[in-house]
Amino acid sequence: MASRISELVIDAVDPERLAAFWSEVLGYAEIEREDDGSIMIGPPEAGFGGPQPTLVISPTSDPRPKKLRLHLDVSPTDRDQDAELERLLALGARRADVGQSGTESWHVLADPEGNEFCLLRARIRPL
Repeated sequence: MASRISELVIDAVDPERLAAFWSEVLGYAEIEREDDGSIMIGPPEAGFGGPQPTLVISPTSDPRPKKLRLHLDVSPTDRDQDAELERLLALGARRADVGQSGTESWHVLADPEGNEFCLLRARIRPL
């Protein structure tokens, strides 16, 4: 038997804002709030332990150090990449430059707290 990723934890100065952003991006809903201010979001029908990992947005007062060693990739499910790019930018994502050449098939973006993520071209089936 193997393990699988059940949740990802993201530190945030403003957990409310970041949880709202990623909920809209992924179609997630709030699952739980912890006493420490952490907000768990995940697929509304599956919650924790489902086929997709939940995200735990955890409060921190530390500023983001430098480039993260891990980033998320997202793929559109019900629209093409250009339409999804416009939607993500309208939600508060911004374009990020991490040294890409400009010929990539993906877009590098940053969430409202500056965490980079990529929007891939490949459209995948929703779960």
